[in-house]
Amino acid sequence: MAHHKKERTLAIIKPDGVQRSLIGEIVKRYEKVGLKLVGLKIIVPTGAHVEKHYTLDPEWKKNVGEKTIAAYKKQGVKPPVEDPVEQGENVLAALKKYFTSGPVIAMVWEGAHAVEIIRKLTGGTEPRTSDVGSIRGDYVLDSYQMSDMDGRAVRNLVHASGSIEEADSEISLWFSDDELIDYKLVQEQILYDVNIDGVFE
Repeated sequence: MAHHKKERTLAIIKPDGVQRSLIGEIVKRYEKVGLKLVGLKIIVPTGAHVEKHYTLDPEWKKNVGEKTIAAYKKQGVKPPVEDPVEQGENVLAALKKYFTSGPVIAMVWEGAHAVEIIRKLTGGTEPRTSDVGSIRGDYVLDSYQMSDMDGRAVRNLVHASGSIEEADSEISLWFSDDELIDYKLVQEQILYDVNIDGVFE
C-alpha cells in the first residue's frame, strides 16, 4: 500500500473563481495546510470534456437526479421532473454551460489524505450552507434556491474529487502522466519525517 503522503486529488477552480480573481487565495489555502501542487494548467473545457468528467461514473446521472429530486421534495417543492436520469441530464446540461463559460484552473495536489483535506477546505457543495472558514463558505453566497430560480448550476468556485478512486479517474482525464511532476518540498521533512529530527542531518 502506498504511503498516505503520496495520495493525489484533482481540484478545478471553476470559471467564477477565475473571474473573481480568487486563484491565488484558493491555491494558498491548499498550500498552507501542507499539500504539494504537482500539476497545473489553465484550460477552457469543451462541453464534451465536461460531460466525460461527470459521467466517468456511469451511474452519475441517476445518482445526481435522485439527490436533486429528494432535495426538491425536502423543501416541499415539486421537482421539475420525476425521472432521476432525466433530472440528471438537466443538471449535466447546466454544468456544461457553467464549466465552458470561461477558463478554469485544473490542479493536481499531493499529500496525506489529499482527497479528504481538499474537500474539507473547499466546503460543502452549496455555498450558502458551507461552513465559515471553508473556501465556499468564505467567498461565495450562492444557493440551490437561486440557481434553481435562474435555471443554472450553483456557482461554488471549485470542483474537488470525492474519493481516491474518483480522483484517479479524473486526474487521468485532465492530465497526461508527463504533465505531473514528482519533486520534493523542504517542508515535507517536517510534515513526514518520522522523528522531525531531519533538520539536524
